[in-house]
Amino acid sequence: MERLVFWISWKSHWRPSTAGAIGGIAASLVRVPTEVVKQRMQTGQFKSAPDAVRLIVAKEGFKGLYAGYGSFLLRDLPFDAIQFCIYEQLRIGYKLVAKRELNDPENALIGAFAGAITGAITTPLDVMKTRLMVQGQGNQYTGIVSCAQTILREEGPKAFLKGIEPRVLWIGIGGSIFFGMLEKTKSMLAERRNRELRAVKDE
Repeated sequence: MERLVFWISWKSHWRPSTAGAIGGIAASLVRVPTEVVKQRMQTGQFKSAPDAVRLIVAKEGFKGLYAGYGSFLLRDLPFDAIQFCIYEQLRIGYKLVAKRELNDPENALIGAFAGAITGAITTPLDVMKTRLMVQGQGNQYTGIVSCAQTILREEGPKAFLKGIEPRVLWIGIGGSIFFGMLEKTKSMLAERRNRELRAVKDE
């Protein structure tokens, strides 16, 4: 019996993390080229998105659009997994204390906390991802390990936390909106499903 309880508990903890990670991998196929173009434009390398795509492909090949792909996954897979896991655990804990279902503002608030915590935890990975994506053909870093070693050697440990304040803020806001809408949508779909089932039974 104890083994069964442990197995159910383990599955409930890892299911959200696994779903988040799988979703992150699928989304990365579109998000990475978008991030590369956006960040190269922000550093003044290109004037427009079409020019950025054309010149990156011409100079670096198609793989240039996926510069820093490994570091992106290194950041986003843990991010998605951790965020979903933290959100679910906070939500479960809150429900146990409140002894009722959560309302929309509470879901949004828990989403904000989950996003903010995850944003802080993954800031070092975000720093490395950004450095690898914007370097272009400069080849200052040869990979994730090289990037981490160079930053640590030349700038010190504090460099891994650059931008943590705005990152925590905007990811917290994003988490609030995302999870608030997620729970609202799930609730609406469940209500619609229940109405359809009742209609079928009444026929």
